[in-house]
Amino acid sequence: MIMYCKKCGNKLDDGQQVCLSCGTLAEEVNQNANNNPAAKSKIAAGLLGIFLGALGIHNFYLGYTGKAVAQLLITVLTCGIFSFVSAIWGLIEGILILTGSINVDGYGVELKD
Repeated sequence: MIMYCKKCGNKLDDGQQVCLSCGTLAEEVNQNANNNPAAKSKIAAGLLGIFLGALGIHNFYLGYTGKAVAQLLITVLTCGIFSFVSAIWGLIEGILILTGSINVDGYGVELKD
């Protein structure tokens, strides 16, 4: 059975009852569903990538701060001239998120459907 920390959402090893990260007790969840409280929505991230990819909003949402800042700076510092580069980048990442090719956030937590 897959175990997650109630507080921080870190995945715990089999039989581990206490989270080594934050010290709280573990919670059992259904093995077939991602009920991790720290999991981000795959649909929300994908749609943010498709519609607001030029600003890197989907990467901020998923915790990929470095990529998000890069996309934002490309758009802002060029006064929108090269925003199409960030927009195409965001569109591709949005599609990859929705198809499941990108299935974890910046902290390694699986995305939920």
